[in-house]
Amino acid sequence: MTISKLDLWNRFQRYYAEFPTLGLSVDCSRVLFPDDFLSRMERPLQRAYVSMASLERGDLANPDEKRMVGHYWLRAPELAPAPAIRHEIEQTLTAIHAFAREVHESRLIGAAGPFQNVLVIGIGGSALGPQFVARALGKPSQDRMRSYFFDNTDPDGMDRTLAEIVAISGDSLARALGTTLCVVISKSGGTPETRNGMLEAQAAYERAGLVFADHVVAITQSGSAMDLYATENRWLRKFPMWDWVGGRTSETSAVGLLPAALQGLDIDGLLAGARACDAVTRSNVTLGNPAAMLAAMWYFLGEGRGSKDMVVLPYKDRLELFSKYLQQLVMESLGKELDLDGRIVHQGISVYGNKGSTDQHAYVQQLREGVPNFFALFIEVLKDREGDSRSVETDKTTKLPATSGDFLSGFFLGTREALFEKGRQSITLTVADCSAFTVGVLIALFERAVGFYASLVNINAYHQPGVEAGKKAAVGLLAMQAQAAAHLQANPSASFTAAQLATALNSPENAEPVFKILWHLAANGRFVKAVGGEGTSTLFQAMSA
Repeated sequence: MTISKLDLWNRFQRYYAEFPTLGLSVDCSRVLFPDDFLSRMERPLQRAYVSMASLERGDLANPDEKRMVGHYWLRAPELAPAPAIRHEIEQTLTAIHAFAREVHESRLIGAAGPFQNVLVIGIGGSALGPQFVARALGKPSQDRMRSYFFDNTDPDGMDRTLAEIVAISGDSLARALGTTLCVVISKSGGTPETRNGMLEAQAAYERAGLVFADHVVAITQSGSAMDLYATENRWLRKFPMWDWVGGRTSETSAVGLLPAALQGLDIDGLLAGARACDAVTRSNVTLGNPAAMLAAMWYFLGEGRGSKDMVVLPYKDRLELFSKYLQQLVMESLGKELDLDGRIVHQGISVYGNKGSTDQHAYVQQLREGVPNFFALFIEVLKDREGDSRSVETDKTTKLPATSGDFLSGFFLGTREALFEKGRQSITLTVADCSAFTVGVLIALFERAVGFYASLVNINAYHQPGVEAGKKAAVGLLAMQAQAAAHLQANPSASFTAAQLATALNSPENAEPVFKILWHLAANGRFVKAVGGEGTSTLFQAMSA
């Protein structure tokens, strides 16, 4: 479908919407849906509004887990379905503010003095949200504490993070960790990556001669393994997580608010932005609801089955991690094999992204001329910086100056135009600035859009059976590792190929994972060494004591 510049302007006037209370505008004019598309979508969208209202009332929204989904109450506690829930939310926010003040005012200090760093230990939503907000809102010259993250079970990654804390502190490990407050985030306390990160951090404090319990707080569910561990070991504080808040929608809970408050960020502004966006996106007038418009565009562009990827292109360095944050929110919520009726549908929207104008030097060449298997989501930020910008170039004809921000805006407009010329469609979100309020708006906008889209395609956005399957598989493989190492140690003079060892363990079908396990152990000098052979015929033997 081709379209003239004049027709495109006419579409822009019809499908460009401003939301002044949010400092947000949404432009869907470069999605070339037919004129009757929105009228055809009106009935399913009205059903989506009803489903969302049901979710906010506290009806069971996650039937297989038998729980509510209530992240919207976190920024509007008065909407919670029970007074006890409202009280817990309000009490937790008060406790977060009080604890941050206690730390900032040095009424609570570490072994080496006032806390200067916060080390967040979590994974998935317990790390991606806090990381995104820390990067989006942090100002190194003004932040009250520096933020670091253990967000994986990679030993080298944790070593690098600890080394960075020491290097920036400019002192010994004991001094650096003695001014570092750890925040361990795990709803159950059984998430292996977070548990491992906690144990690695604890070991580092002990190497430095410090008491870990004097430098750590927990964010977890009441009665969880983490809750009990923190109590038994006398950690500094505990903050709650609730079963009605999923990890990928937890940024406006203690999961996101405590690290942000410790960093010195404006968490009240963040909550205000999310609350304001929630209010606007409760509208059942589709063209007056930015989240509904996003969901409808995703539906049209992906033909209702996620047939195209979403490339997120924020033209702001502060929003660099937003595409990574959205990967989890969108893909974990919408990537489902079964719909609500139990039919196999294989739904989902793949998300990836970079930042403008970096993306123009990375993959825009393919976006413009390669496989047309995507649509673009541009995010434009109007305010360039705090204060004035110097001129970097003067127009030869008009003699008017251009700033670095003018170039960034020009690259955004140019890239959008270059893609559209080749039939690549796009949605553009424009925000006024990159304030805490705006970040809250963006978080709430996409949370709501995901919920609406899930209703349109009849799936459950609030469970993640695929993630749980991966965790169960990992547990089985770790058990296989223990069995393989034990068998080699019980036969110290014998050597085995992976196939022979798998057969000895009565699971010949698992020769491949046994092969990978043995090489990993051998590479790290643990239990096993390679003693001959090549490739899959490599022989492995127990290491001598």
